[in-house]
Parts: sequence; structure tokens; C-alpha cells
Amino acid sequence: MNLKKFYNKKKILITGHTGFKGSWLVHWLSRYNVQIMGISLGYDEKLSLFRFINKKKLIDKRFDIANYQKLENNILKFKPDIIYHFAAQALVKKSVTNPLETFSTNIIGTANILSCLNKLNTNTISVIVTSDKCYENLKLLRGYHENDRLGGHDPYSASKASAEIVFSSYFNSILKKNKKIKIATARAGNVIGGGDWSLNRLVPDCVRAWASNNKVKIRSPNSTRPWQHVLEPLSGYIALSYHLKKNKNINGESFNFGPKINEVATVKKVLQLSQKYWKDAKFKIYKEKFFKEDPLLRLNSIKAQKILKWRKILSLDKTVELTMTWYNDFYKNNANVSELLNRDINYFLEQEGNFFND
Repeated sequence: MNLKKFYNKKKILITGHTGFKGSWLVHWLSRYNVQIMGISLGYDEKLSLFRFINKKKLIDKRFDIANYQKLENNILKFKPDIIYHFAAQALVKKSVTNPLETFSTNIIGTANILSCLNKLNTNTISVIVTSDKCYENLKLLRGYHENDRLGGHDPYSASKASAEIVFSSYFNSILKKNKKIKIATARAGNVIGGGDWSLNRLVPDCVRAWASNNKVKIRSPNSTRPWQHVLEPLSGYIALSYHLKKNKNINGESFNFGPKINEVATVKKVLQLSQKYWKDAKFKIYKEKFFKEDPLLRLNSIKAQKILKWRKILSLDKTVELTMTWYNDFYKNNANVSELLNRDINYFLEQEGNFFND
């Protein structure tokens, strides 16, 4: 897959472009001959990678995607060739304290994107990013398949399951008839990597504490998550958009992007690996009475591997090494963030071999 050729002269819309995944993708795609429009709410500069990334090819728009009229006006005027829809309230704990915001952004926002797509009169590829937490957590050891039951015990998980249901109903009743639109949803596991400073996430909370020589409090050491470097699912979204253009049979489908079942690891394992690459990293375990997360979560990504030829390439150890090295260089060596991002992207593309060709 030649990325320069695929993206040449493309107009790309990225919603949630100021978020963690969105910022990495904007920076990555800015390497090519593209024009990017980003739509998102404002962001906290202290907690955002966005302030450091390459914005030379970016049209930066700030508003709530729940504002349909404004969203429609911008999308119809821009006429994107490709859309990557990331915009979301992405934190489980925040969804419990502010469920209405979560439902509005994650459900209504997605419905608004779908409605705008149907009004476009251009050939457009769209990847709607939801979450691995869209599945009802039945603690399946085999990992969740794309046709498994959707659901959620917390507002965030429920909102992502709902977004998938909205997508399926909208596609089958409306978008399926629109020959100009090619669309699919993407469900990814937990991502880590340099530049995430979100609150109430494992790695960001750890590096903030360790950078100040503090010990980290851990509430769920035995919870398992499909950990992967942020570039892994981003490569999956890119592969999905590429194949949507080539393969009409995957239009309206959903794809998982996560590690192999035997690569799923506990929170404690990730912390122990982190201690290899961050000197004096310390943590202690405690129980939080009023907050509960599902303890077991695994994805099955065979569909993406077979149809899209996508594969996760970095081991968990290498993923943690890249992440901790990034933060070490940022906090201790005052490294240039753009150079850190390019270093990891270049390394990742080298490991991908012939799958991606710059």
C-alpha cells in the first residue's frame, strides 16, 4: 500500500483531531500531499499532544459535533474524500459523572456525521471509530468477534454500543443506497504511546507521577486489556479506508483492531514492563469503593487480518519501551516532540515492511 499515492491530493476530515489518536493521525498524514480539516471542541493545553504536532496542512475548526447545522455546513463546504471520525467523550470515569455529555457526543455526534455523509455529493470514504467497549462484557476468553452482542454497564460503553447500532441502522436503511459513500466502523483496544496526558488513564497517570518522583495508586491490577501502541490501530484505520475504496463487499462492515489473544495483559504486567524503562517507577495497589471497571476484555481481530491484511506488529514489551522512552525523552531530555513523533512513526513503518510504503 503506497501511502503517498493513496493520500495524494486528498481532502481528509478528522473529527476529534485534538485528541490523542487524532493528533497522532494529523501528524502522520501531514507527511503527505493532503489537506486536512479537523473538527473538535477546545482542549486543555496541559493535557494535549495537539499543541506540538505538525499543523501546516490543517484547517482547525472548533465546535461541538452535536451542533448539526454547523457540522453540515463545514462538511458540505469542505467535500472530504476521506473521513476519520474520532470525536468522542472517551473516558469511562467521566461518563459516570457526566453521562449526558457522553451520550450527546458519542451517539448524537455520530448520527450527525452519518446524516452529513448522506448529503454529500462526492465520493467519500469514512471510518467511524467506536471502541472495544461497545461489546457487552461476558468475559469471553476467545475474544469478541464483530458479530457478538453489543452493550455496556457504564455510560461510555453504552454510548459506544449505541453508536454502533445507530451506524448499522443508518447504513442499512439509508447509506447502503448511496453509491458515493463507502463506510465502516472500527473497534480498537486500549492504546498507549507518547503524548497522552489524559486524566484517569493508566500510562498518563503513571508518567505524571513518576516524573515528579511519586508513587502511583493502582485500583485494578488484574484487569486485562488489549494493549497496543497508538500507531497499531491507526494503521488499521488507514488500511480500512484503503480497502473500502477497493472492496465493495466490506461497505457497512465493522472491524476489530487489537492484539492476539495471547498478547492481552493485565494492568500489573504493563506496570512491571514500564519499570524496565523508567528508573524508580513505583506503584501501590488500592481498592476504590465507588468505581468499577470490567476486569476482562479481549478482541478477536482475525477478520481484519484476513480481509485487510492488517496485523499488529509490535510486541507488548516493545510497545511499552517506545512509550516510556518517549516520555523519558520528553520529561528528562527536553526533546522536540515533533521529532519524537516522527521517530516512532518511522520506526513503525520500518517494522511494517511492505504493508505500508511511504
